[in-house]
Amino acid sequence: MSTSREKKQQAFSRGIRAERLAAFALMLKGFRIVERRYKTRFGEIDLIARRGSLVLIVEVKARASVEAAMEAVGAMNLYRIESAADHWLARQPDHDRLSLRFDLIAVLPRRWPVHIPAAVSFRN
Repeated sequence: MSTSREKKQQAFSRGIRAERLAAFALMLKGFRIVERRYKTRFGEIDLIARRGSLVLIVEVKARASVEAAMEAVGAMNLYRIESAADHWLARQPDHDRLSLRFDLIAVLPRRWPVHIPAAVSFRN
């Protein structure tokens, strides 16, 4: 029987593996991973990827289905991601030329990750 601590450790390990696989999938698409697990006091971003002036703010969810992954991203989660993205963007010397996009990557059992571009629109 698994303890609560063991379950948390397993979930953490599963999340790290999912992020690695998602990063690999993005690199195959020509993106450069500029940050992994970017943390601020405002929130956390799983992956930040860049290709030219396009910057992807990527939330990675390891779930049984794409629908479950999309449902796992709540309003408070989006607010924290957006706040962390604003923080990261403000620190970039070329921030005025960058275009941000929020993507979701669903890592499903025994399947290649499903990349959902522009999963959510941020405020303008």
